[in-house]
Amino acid sequence: MQTVSLTEDDFAATVDAGGIVLVDFRTARSGSSRAFAAVFDAAAHRHSDLVFAAVDTEAEPGLAAAVGVRRSPTLMVFRDGVPVFAEPGWLPADSVDLLIATVRELDMTAVREQYPGPV
Repeated sequence: MQTVSLTEDDFAATVDAGGIVLVDFRTARSGSSRAFAAVFDAAAHRHSDLVFAAVDTEAEPGLAAAVGVRRSPTLMVFRDGVPVFAEPGWLPADSVDLLIATVRELDMTAVREQYPGPV
């Protein structure tokens, strides 16, 4: 599957749609963003059942600020609309695969009980 681009207009609908959504907040000016983009895009092909999305932080500074992204790259992972991972910096391919395996195994009932979110 290809990595899709997200904007402020479609971000919420994408991450709330259900399933696992990985979002790479990146900028073309950053060497580490470019390096992680290659890892991220390759993972999208290996895990075609998941949604892989990218946000250009230079084009979408309001969106980046709204979700707390201060540095590129930052990886955020959502499962069934719940943010379950968010870290700045880039990960090697094997770490991305391990992260995906971990998110797949999450007991979302337990996650929601522990972190019910806004009422």
